[in-house]
Amino acid sequence: MATGTTSSTPDTQARGVRAPGRAAIAAPHLRTDRWWVPPLATALGLAAFVVYSTWRAFANSHYYAAPYVSPFYSPCLASNCTDMKGGADWALFGHWWGLSPALLVLVFPLGFRLTCYYYRKAYYRGFWASPPACAVAEPHATYTGETRLPLILQNAHRYFFYLALVVAGILTYDTALGFRDAHGRWGHMGLGTVVLLANITLIWAYTLSCHSCRHIIGGKLRHFSRHPVRYRLWGWVGVLNGRHMLLAWSSLVSVGVADLYVYLVSSGAFDDPRFF
Repeated sequence: MATGTTSSTPDTQARGVRAPGRAAIAAPHLRTDRWWVPPLATALGLAAFVVYSTWRAFANSHYYAAPYVSPFYSPCLASNCTDMKGGADWALFGHWWGLSPALLVLVFPLGFRLTCYYYRKAYYRGFWASPPACAVAEPHATYTGETRLPLILQNAHRYFFYLALVVAGILTYDTALGFRDAHGRWGHMGLGTVVLLANITLIWAYTLSCHSCRHIIGGKLRHFSRHPVRYRLWGWVGVLNGRHMLLAWSSLVSVGVADLYVYLVSSGAFDDPRFF
């Protein structure tokens, strides 16, 4: 038996990019460009939205400026909504709910975006460095993907998609109410109406560009020729899906802008410019 050798167990062997059989490259990567800029920008952008949305979700104020309702607070599922003269006011939770009503509804669009295929890539790279960029080794010793808790819960994305459709439908109703004045008469149109209309358009485009939506419409079909309607819809959703990243960011910005606009008008920062 040879002497002078050391035995190793799986726990002591190098894993990941240092595992046996992988190219023995000492450098962490061979890229010479500024590969760290995209993940850094992604992390800063998502962090900014998280900070703003957290503040607005717990603020519990200035979310209604007749006839506009903040998308963060609709539908209202608690009876402690104040001055809610429009929008979907269901009051499923009684007076015992003392927290902000936004906390009851934001879980649905938040769950949809957190489990979204694009957002997974964005925050995996931006916050967890898994991996930080293409051709750059991640700093983790092991990789289990989405096969264990908590990441296995990402498989709930399709169910959040169904809930996101309901939320988008309610926000569409709120946008329609934006064409009424404070007295409930139709024919009003202000800058807030345009803001809400742009927001719901982007939200629908982002929601329908979802990979789950594309699979639901065109998946499990053996012959597209036998399903011409679904094939046409699948093609339209495919076009949106090709712009999924752009729609993800633009809808994220638009929903924040819509909430901010309602907040500023409701707090008296300025009056809503009215077109007619």
